[in-house]
Amino acid sequence: MVSIAARQSDLSKRLRAALGPDVTILDDPSQLECYSYDASFEAMMSPRYPEVVVQAQSTADVSRVLEFASEHRIPVTPRGAATGQAGGALPARGGILIDLSRMNRVLELDAANLQVFVQPGIVHADLNAFLARSNLIFPPDPGSSRMCTVGGMVANNSRGMRGVKYGPTGDYVLGLEVVLPTGKIITTGSIGSRALQSSSGFELTRLFVGSEGMLGVITQMRLRVIPKPPCRAIVMAQFGRLEATGESVSAVLGAGILPSAIEILDASAIKAVNLYRPALKVPDADAILLYEVDGNAASVADDARRIAEIVAPLAEKVEWSDEPPRVAALWEARSVVGAASGQIKPGYARVYAGEDICVPLTRVPETLRSIQNIARQYDLTVVTYGHIASGNLHPAPIIDVADPDQVRRVRQFADDIHRLALRMSGTVTGEHGVGLTRIAYMRDEHGPALDVMWQIKRALDPYNIMNPGKMFPADIAEPPGGRT
Repeated sequence: MVSIAARQSDLSKRLRAALGPDVTILDDPSQLECYSYDASFEAMMSPRYPEVVVQAQSTADVSRVLEFASEHRIPVTPRGAATGQAGGALPARGGILIDLSRMNRVLELDAANLQVFVQPGIVHADLNAFLARSNLIFPPDPGSSRMCTVGGMVANNSRGMRGVKYGPTGDYVLGLEVVLPTGKIITTGSIGSRALQSSSGFELTRLFVGSEGMLGVITQMRLRVIPKPPCRAIVMAQFGRLEATGESVSAVLGAGILPSAIEILDASAIKAVNLYRPALKVPDADAILLYEVDGNAASVADDARRIAEIVAPLAEKVEWSDEPPRVAALWEARSVVGAASGQIKPGYARVYAGEDICVPLTRVPETLRSIQNIARQYDLTVVTYGHIASGNLHPAPIIDVADPDQVRRVRQFADDIHRLALRMSGTVTGEHGVGLTRIAYMRDEHGPALDVMWQIKRALDPYNIMNPGKMFPADIAEPPGGRT
């Protein structure tokens, strides 16, 4: 039997011969260690190691890797910044990992036609810093803006805090350059197009958006951008009843106001923020809501005043501001809650398990109560926050990862949270993707539609080499084709 080390050495040697000396290939164990994780709890508990890493710098590099992998039936995992929380960038079946982080350039800005051409490795915040010089913005706004890559956002169809007004990442993808599992390169959204819409042919762009690297590797993106809103305001409302938060959101939307963001922090999140950043002095409450509105100065001020008036009968206290320093201070409470949650218990860590459910807006308060009850059932500290206007909630368990009993309990907690989402007529993932962590719920959520998804994957990837071991349960998925 060939040893793992010998197989790895042979794979590296053949890859180097196929790709040439100009492509960086990593195979040292200390280097592979860096590619064995993402931000998920799954990776923390059970890292997955590639046999070799290719640091691609061009579409041609990616094409040659996939052509080689297809010929030899070798699994391939695309990876950006590995900020994902569902194990999507983990090489579950070993093989080749393609690091796309060096493909990070803005290729062209066509400001007159409101679009930009970029490579997948560009970091979200860097893209918007570039666009700001032309008074433009790429609206999707994940909490990990300073770290996550836009390619990863497209692969997972990310949403984030401003999804209520601006929608998911997929709404801004006009076309893609994709390398198929065979190494063939295609362009979706019409070759050479600069149009902002099209009804020509099957909507292949949408097929690859949210496909989590299982249908091909995205190597270039044509993205729609919009003028940057000149003004923002924030309304902060504190509530003594969780149920009033949902009533408040319904009242605001029912009045015809569409905020750019509506964020919720429950009592646990408020406590975490105040421990982490005491100067913010976030008021103690059952929950607080942050309503953000953007646009021109006059309409922003008017909308903020109207929201404050609408929610005042339901809230214990309301304040609003359109002064940039105060807006930044109020918004900071939401922006730090992710980091704050990990500091709430000294020596403990925030883990990403059951972290991304999405339920109907009317059932958000009930779901928040249930999350608290499930946390008490397993004697866990859980901080919860999220995008209430879309029903997307982020429970954040805080545990000692060195304690096997706490690890066992947090796994049970995560399972209960996912099943809670389905009982609430929701979904197990609102924006982070399926990856490794939610495979067990796919059949319950999708039924026979899951078989159709597998048929599509098999049509494009007959040897199942693209990011295998993700999304599909074992009763559907087949292992990657035998190596040659």
